[in-house]
Amino acid sequence: VQLQAYGGGLVQPGGFLRLSCAASGSFESINVMSWYRQAPGKQRELVATITSGTSTNYASSVKGRFAISRDNAKNTLYLQMNSLKPEDTAVYYCYCSARRTYYSSWLGYWGQGTQVTVSS
Repeated sequence: VQLQAYGGGLVQPGGFLRLSCAASGSFESINVMSWYRQAPGKQRELVATITSGTSTNYASSVKGRFAISRDNAKNTLYLQMNSLKPEDTAVYYCYCSARRTYYSSWLGYWGQGTQVTVSS
C-alpha cells in the first residue's frame, strides 16, 4: 500500500487547509485511517482517526476545529483544518491499516508527510 499525502502549505492564523491522502497499490481492504503530525523537536502525535465504519476520534487540541473524513470508493482520506493556529505547524502524516487479501494480517502503512505552516 502506498499513501500519498498532499494539500499542505503556508496559511495565516485563523485560516484553513484541506489535506488529502490517496491510497494505492494492491490491497483487499483498509480499516483504520489516521492523521498524525510531528512538530520540530517534538514526538509524532495522533491528530484524528476514522474507522471503516466512519467513527471518528480527535486529539483534544484539534477537536471542534478539524474534521476527518474518508471516501472509500476513492480510497482517500481527508482532513479539513479550520481556525488554524501557529501551534498546528507540523509535518502531517497519514496512516492506514490495510490487508492485502482477506486472509492476510492487518499491517500499518505511512504516507510521506506534508508540511503545514501557520504563520502571519
